[in-house]
Amino acid sequence: MIRFLVLGVSALLLVGCGSSEVRTPGKESQSTWVGASKDSNPNAGRYALKQDRGPGSNVRLDHVQNAVPRAEPKSRGGNKSSYRVLGKTYRVMPSAVGYKERGTASWYGKKFHGHKTSNGEIYDMYAMSAAHKSVPLPTFLRVTNLDNGRQIIVRVNDRGPFHGNRLIDLSYAAAYKLDMLGKGTARVELEAITPGRGAVSAQPVAARQPASTPSATSQLSMPVGQYFQLGAFSTRQAAVNVQHDARSILPQLPIRVVPVSLGGKTLYRVQAGPLNGAYPVQSSLDLLQRAGYQGVRLVDLN
Repeated sequence: MIRFLVLGVSALLLVGCGSSEVRTPGKESQSTWVGASKDSNPNAGRYALKQDRGPGSNVRLDHVQNAVPRAEPKSRGGNKSSYRVLGKTYRVMPSAVGYKERGTASWYGKKFHGHKTSNGEIYDMYAMSAAHKSVPLPTFLRVTNLDNGRQIIVRVNDRGPFHGNRLIDLSYAAAYKLDMLGKGTARVELEAITPGRGAVSAQPVAARQPASTPSATSQLSMPVGQYFQLGAFSTRQAAVNVQHDARSILPQLPIRVVPVSLGGKTLYRVQAGPLNGAYPVQSSLDLLQRAGYQGVRLVDLN
């Protein structure tokens, strides 16, 4: 998404998404990105609004849930190896595995609501989505507001922002959850999430805590009972990565890594639980499967 700064806009609208550019979404060549000149009608074309803004009235979005990481193929749109915008060439990463970066986040809202994103989907400012210049589409990112510690998960399905030194453009809902709407921008840390794939080894998304740290081992003495088993992995680090990412899907459950010797080899099982009688087992299984944990199953540890 591309937006040109229009003279005369109020300071409040300026911080809303940092710019007001006109674009033809989903096209990654110089000729298809159109900036609004001072002689053109800024309301002409796709977008009815001259300037971007949030909803017309205060809305509560506390109920909006994080995007659920799941294994998805790359989108047909928005994933050319390189593209040009306003004379500058941007390159798309072949993979987001291991991606981690800090920078400035802004947000975009009503002006683009209901229009196509770069990968051909429809932008919904009330969904947990985002725009990024170089990660593959789609990519799931954990976004941490470094000013207040708030953390969310978004699904990147759009390109941008192409204004100043902005690192990511968040949907209105995502900015709301990070408590950055008032200021308009925030210092953030981005970290790619690689969804688990059942019983196959998950690729590490970033440097994690060493295997000897409490997060990987201290839960081995958890009570017996019924657990979700998310998978078995050939390396402890892969299991710890899945343990870390699964906490965003099952935040209410302890998640442990259990080493097991089988046939002279050690496998590392990732288990979430124990489950009490009131726990919504089936809905959680469905959620885990949608997130890419196709091999998840219930196990009884007595």
